[in-house]
Amino acid sequence: MNIVITIVFFILIFSVVVISHEFGHFLLAKVNGINVVEFSVGMGPTLFAYKKGGTKYSLRLFPIGGACMFEGEDGMETKDGELSAGAFPNAPVWGRISTVLAGPLFNFLLAIIIALIMVQFMSINDTVISQVTEGSPAQEANLQAGDRILSIDGEKMCIGSDITLFTLTTKGGAVEVRYERDGQKYTTKITPQYDDQEGRYLMGIALGEQVEVRGIGNLKYAWYEMRYFTRATFKSLGMLISGRVGRKDVAGPVGIAVNVVGKTYEATKEYGWLTVLLNMLNITLMLTVNLGILNLLPLPALDGGRLIFLLLEVVRGKPVPPEKEGMVHFAGLVFFMALMVFVFFNDLVNIFG
Repeated sequence: MNIVITIVFFILIFSVVVISHEFGHFLLAKVNGINVVEFSVGMGPTLFAYKKGGTKYSLRLFPIGGACMFEGEDGMETKDGELSAGAFPNAPVWGRISTVLAGPLFNFLLAIIIALIMVQFMSINDTVISQVTEGSPAQEANLQAGDRILSIDGEKMCIGSDITLFTLTTKGGAVEVRYERDGQKYTTKITPQYDDQEGRYLMGIALGEQVEVRGIGNLKYAWYEMRYFTRATFKSLGMLISGRVGRKDVAGPVGIAVNVVGKTYEATKEYGWLTVLLNMLNITLMLTVNLGILNLLPLPALDGGRLIFLLLEVVRGKPVPPEKEGMVHFAGLVFFMALMVFVFFNDLVNIFG
């Protein structure tokens, strides 16, 4: 594995994802007249910094995070202890809500832009069956080559990846499949069989039809691509909470760099730079959707946790005491720092263990 190229791609991907998120906070803070104390990319010691318009812009050593810090946020005050009119707590509550919400929303905006670029240069795997395996559940359910899968258990199947996601996340059991044949819609029952080699439930179908999307169709299929990663993230979270995903299936920055970015580069480099670039964009799309969703979770120190306090302020008509909110977010920060340490060592165990 080419370590240098892997590191370069990893830094570029994480930087794009993080900067888009923090820029969302930054832009809406400026729109709402909130003073931005520091806009930083990365974590740890500062490598480079300069100040302009009252904001410190800094680049830090480790490219695995970033921050957009506001005056008065979590107890951050001016040197004389007084907050200016542009401090975060002094902004209108809906201005603060939009500023906090902007980070995750910009992750989704980046996702749709990346998806638009990707579908312009690649073919999309459709939901049309190209082959049915002899003796498979699909054959027993009378599915045939040429049938188009429309939905499985009520979940709409827009692209082939949706069907793959279903086979990876289903718990087994009979499912209802709606499909189209010769312009007519039908419904059948299928009980996928677990395949030990594949590690998932299979229906016994292959998808082979590729759709080349150009023009206005780009937007529809770009939405389908982002929708797929959004659903995959929620399903993965559900599997993690339910215990269906174990320690070996969890990856942090090191694991993503080695097992995702590095291996993807090695597997695609022989097909040329465009294939490599499209696959790196695909990883970026996955990560920016993940970051957007995870930051919206109602947990302390995350954007979702801050939104909970802001919505409580809307309901109560007055803010939660800053010192109490600050303590909650500090506890959340300590938890996530401990989680990062665990994930780091977990990555090392998974790679070298």
